[in-house]
Amino acid sequence: MLKTPPSPVMTKEEVEAFLEREFPQMHHGGQSCFIEEIGPHSARMRMAYQERHLRPGGTISGPAMMALADYVLYAAILGSLGPIALAVTTNLSFNFLRKPLQRDLMAKCRLLKVGRRLVMGEVAIVSEGSADIVCHATGTYALP
Repeated sequence: MLKTPPSPVMTKEEVEAFLEREFPQMHHGGQSCFIEEIGPHSARMRMAYQERHLRPGGTISGPAMMALADYVLYAAILGSLGPIALAVTTNLSFNFLRKPLQRDLMAKCRLLKVGRRLVMGEVAIVSEGSADIVCHATGTYALP
């Protein structure tokens, strides 16, 4: 039986304020990613559909989905462990499963392992209004 993860140590608003303060470059050109929820070892984020995220052929680019996955993973870590500015991505792996629809993307992260030095999680990205996963990612962060 799995243990219930502890309650988040940072609220959605606290995570947003931290990211705004420490990583203002994330909103260069206008904000496109929005935290919707911080939960126990989890986070949910929306990436607004914008032309700057498209690639030739009119689909949302892989790099845009990669950024969203990394961002929601970091938000889940912050919510679970607190403000750790020096946590760094050590691994990200992506499986692009289908072409996303031309609408907002929703990313849901769940942390699988929270250790003293490493945190590992998985991210499922779907097009808004669809249950079909367009991208599945796993990632690991190293903690200072």
